[in-house]
Amino acid sequence: MPASEEMPSTIARSPQHAQEIWAKAHDAAVETYGEGERAHRTAFAALKHSYEKVGDRWEEKAEPGPSDDKAAGGVGTRAHTQEGVNANAPKTHLVDVARKLEIRGRSTMTKDELVEAIKKENAKRTRAAAG
Repeated sequence: MPASEEMPSTIARSPQHAQEIWAKAHDAAVETYGEGERAHRTAFAALKHSYEKVGDRWEEKAEPGPSDDKAAGGVGTRAHTQEGVNANAPKTHLVDVARKLEIRGRSTMTKDELVEAIKKENAKRTRAAAG
């Protein structure tokens, strides 16, 4: 199935460039691996190199690169994904994202706590936008 018919709603609400990255990577992955979860994971990995999830959509990162230890380590790593949060960004950036998402207590949070709070708020906003 073409990427345009399978595009997740968070990407459909994102900039056109993000949609193009996801669609191109998805379609190439379908040709290589076949339809399914692996094609989606590949498309998200490509997207997360240049974009990060903020709320219910994806926004361009200031600097492209791996967003978390899973992305940096590749397929064989046991690290976990941070669900689109740019966990490799400086703490000041994470505080800015938390401010944008109106996360309370952000100024006293550690970097790991900020990542978890942003993930939680992103999921909440995605659920609200979907339904």
